[in-house]
Amino acid sequence: MADDDFSKLLQEAEQLTTEIEGNEELPRVERSLGQVLEASHELYSRVIQSGANDIQAHLLFGSKGIDLQQISQKLETLSSKRTFEPLQPIADSDVESFLKNERENAILSLIDEVNKNSLQTTEDQKWEHMLSEWNKEKTNLMNAMIGPSQNWLDLKKTPEPPSIADAPKKFGHSMLDSVEAAYARQIQQYNKLIFQGSKPRTALHQKFAQVAEELNETKVREMWEIIKTMTNIPAIVRDEDPLKARGNPAIQQCLIAQGKKYLEKRYKQYMSDVVRANPAAAMRGGEPGTYPLVRGFVGLRLQGQGSQGLADGVVDDRPLWPMIYYCLRSGDANAALHCLRKAGRDHEEFISALEEHIRNPEKALSDKLQTAINFQYRIQVRNSTDPYKRAVYCVIGCCDVSDEHSEVARTADDYLWMKLSIIKSRPNNEPVAFTYSDLQKLILEEYGETHYHAYEKPLVYFQVLMLTGQFEPALEFLSRIPRYQVHGVHMALALHDVYMLGTPRNVQAPLLSVDTDDPNPLRRLNLARLLLLYVRKFELSDPSDALHYYFFLRNLKDPSGKNLFMCCCTDLALESRDYELLFGKMDPVTGLCSPGLLDEFNNPHIDSKVIALNVAEQLVNKGLFEDAITVYDIAGNMEKVLELLCVLLGQVVNSGGGGSGGGLRARLSLLAEHVSLRLRHADTTQLPAALLEAYNKLCKLMTFFDHFHNDNFEGALESLRECEVVPLSAGELEARVSAARCARGELLRSLPAVLRALCHILLAQRQRLRNAHAHNLPMHTNKQVEWLREQAEVLNTFAGNIAYRMPGDTYSQLAQMQILMH
Repeated sequence: MADDDFSKLLQEAEQLTTEIEGNEELPRVERSLGQVLEASHELYSRVIQSGANDIQAHLLFGSKGIDLQQISQKLETLSSKRTFEPLQPIADSDVESFLKNERENAILSLIDEVNKNSLQTTEDQKWEHMLSEWNKEKTNLMNAMIGPSQNWLDLKKTPEPPSIADAPKKFGHSMLDSVEAAYARQIQQYNKLIFQGSKPRTALHQKFAQVAEELNETKVREMWEIIKTMTNIPAIVRDEDPLKARGNPAIQQCLIAQGKKYLEKRYKQYMSDVVRANPAAAMRGGEPGTYPLVRGFVGLRLQGQGSQGLADGVVDDRPLWPMIYYCLRSGDANAALHCLRKAGRDHEEFISALEEHIRNPEKALSDKLQTAINFQYRIQVRNSTDPYKRAVYCVIGCCDVSDEHSEVARTADDYLWMKLSIIKSRPNNEPVAFTYSDLQKLILEEYGETHYHAYEKPLVYFQVLMLTGQFEPALEFLSRIPRYQVHGVHMALALHDVYMLGTPRNVQAPLLSVDTDDPNPLRRLNLARLLLLYVRKFELSDPSDALHYYFFLRNLKDPSGKNLFMCCCTDLALESRDYELLFGKMDPVTGLCSPGLLDEFNNPHIDSKVIALNVAEQLVNKGLFEDAITVYDIAGNMEKVLELLCVLLGQVVNSGGGGSGGGLRARLSLLAEHVSLRLRHADTTQLPAALLEAYNKLCKLMTFFDHFHNDNFEGALESLRECEVVPLSAGELEARVSAARCARGELLRSLPAVLRALCHILLAQRQRLRNAHAHNLPMHTNKQVEWLREQAEVLNTFAGNIAYRMPGDTYSQLAQMQILMH
């Protein structure tokens, strides 16, 4: 029984010995019992000294072929104490030490310079970002500070706008209401005539007035009627500053005349409505003309009051001076003269004054007549109980500019007409008692929004400002009234179109600003800010309309001197990210770009390709390289396209296979296919050869890694052979090392991943050969093993000779692979 046990034990030992000898992976170790005992004691003492954690660390690293004890010894020998210490002085005759010191000095100075440059670059980028954020905050504050000075400002926290990266890439549904859409259609029609090079026959304010007529809103029609009246003056020279032109006495007289004309026309219509509503009491009769109308109106207006307190009798059963006043108030001085002549010969001097007024209504009376009228006023009229007579004398003779005539001028229109009527020009620039600027200051600064209850009666305040030539404050006020904002913006465009709108020199100025060179109380309206605030709500939903509004800013410059229209288009493209809609789509075969929205705006001063380049530069600065590639492609800058694409491909070239359509690598694959197709049909002679080579090799590496991750190792090796990045034989070694010295950084940075993948492929093939040998399969294993060993040696030599420092694990993996090939 014992012999059988020993025989069985011997058989098992021999079988175990055979298995050990047949395993080529582990070398056979022969030790005596004494050596085994000594090794056991050494291991036991090491466990006691270092603990179990170190043992586990040895086991972990040992399983990967790393000797942790040897690495620990090497690390102990390293010391960084003297790395950055000052170098010791040496003797002049010690050439070797001198050269060594010079070399170390050069290295230290280079490290120091790079460190300083990195810190400075970081600091510059930090401040640039902070200034950019502060400029945006200042813009938001300036947009908020458009309210009147006597009101609190609403600075509530508004939700942050979405970042560009999260912005929608497609435009949504239209945000324009029916009124805004009607104005936008007129804008587009007007601009298209400009694109065609033909001058529009109809002024822009007339086109907008047609929109107002269709709206059937009385107040809006009245506002546009005011615009139409005040713009009916001699044309202003385009290059002349509108506010300086408005200070010209001739232009001022035209503005005064147009303001009076509107007020007189409106009052005459009011009298007609009153008389028509009470025909029996008015007793006008069928005779046309101003005189019968005034006679009927006076009869109604003074009904029940009689002639008590009124002077100089009656004419045609109506008090004389009310008849004259209302004739003048309705704009018919000849009818007033007719009243005076029917009254008799007691008013000869005033008749002469009225006749001279009819001949030159904007000029003061001659000295002789002025003296006579002033004398009569001081002696007789000033203390008269007839308010109409006092008012008429002041209108014709400017006798007392301080009298408010509150008994006659009962409305804001009457008061404004009285003030406009007493502004007369005198010969030889003689000083006058009341000027146009005095009236403007009175309306804007002394009375202001509070006096006129502007928010309750916006039309009244808008009217008194417009009729006194203060267009800018009027439009700024209108832009603060939500229901009239759309009209105010288009009125500003209409005035800008005829060079009557005063704008600031800096487009970053507040909405309403004061220029120190302008006479008080003139203001300047920032049309660019007004327009951008208006367009902001629909620029993403209606880009075509937004671009047509931006076109009005084509003659303005931003602080850096760039065309403001092009800047706005750049911002719109960055916000929307729908570049194909704005710039068109590039056909990779023909190399032609389909028309985009911006193409119709091209002229000698505006180029959509330049706008595309500006957009691409901004996208690069924001790190949106994918979008920048698309826009650079549209702009025709293929060099930038390849540079950015190489940067992106270098980052994802070794990622997992093609993946789903939404991944970055999948998107870049599609983009690379488009660019490759473009290059096949384009002239590439102007592109840098190194850049083009790097791009083509990166594309082939993408294919290599696709095969690799799909375990198609044969296809991967074939792709790598075509790529010519790493040597696959000893004969290719020198050429690949030489090519790596002049290769671009993006390609070099992908080498570690390529070498690691190649290690995996070669080890897999070696394992396959071992398995085949174990199963005695008839294969040419020896030749293949030799080839694999040669390949491992070539790769290690290549990695050591190229002028690029790869991660340490790459070198260790290559070394481990070479060891495992034996």
